[in-house]
Amino acid sequence: MSKSGKSYIAQGLEKLALVCSWAAALNMVAIVGIIVTSVLMRKLLNAPLHITEEVVGLMLTVSLFLGVPAVTLNAKHVKVSLIVDQLKGRTRAIILKTAILIGIIFFAWLIWEAVPWLEFAFKRNLKTETSRILLYPWMSVMFFSLVLTLLVYIARLFGQLDPDPDGHTALADPDKDEVS
Repeated sequence: MSKSGKSYIAQGLEKLALVCSWAAALNMVAIVGIIVTSVLMRKLLNAPLHITEEVVGLMLTVSLFLGVPAVTLNAKHVKVSLIVDQLKGRTRAIILKTAILIGIIFFAWLIWEAVPWLEFAFKRNLKTETSRILLYPWMSVMFFSLVLTLLVYIARLFGQLDPDPDGHTALADPDKDEVS
């Protein structure tokens, strides 16, 4: 694939991940607003918002999932780098490719397991217990973020994104023993 094709794929994934991050951040701001409103209504009017717990729970869950693509794209997730940072050359490349493959397998499996749940919620028109909020729109957002994260891993595997976002160049030349 040409360099321009690589950059379009990388740019597209980066933009989608950024949009997801912004949506997650806005969700967090909205969560604070809902909780503050509920507390004020409880203290001042003795009438808290009855939807607070369910809405905040849904928004918190969606925020978590919306943040995963950007975290994965930037390789800022929790990782044990004690050993990997000491590796050089071909060994480092193999370990990092293995990590990418594990990420692909994990997210593919998660998506595989999520599809029946999403279909079930959609077909049965499932709603939350107290406030009767439809569940499948929330589940769809989470599903989208899982798919986007899987695409980030696949793009990284096929060289559309930097396979070693920590800045090491060992993957560019796996026969080289030193890391720049």
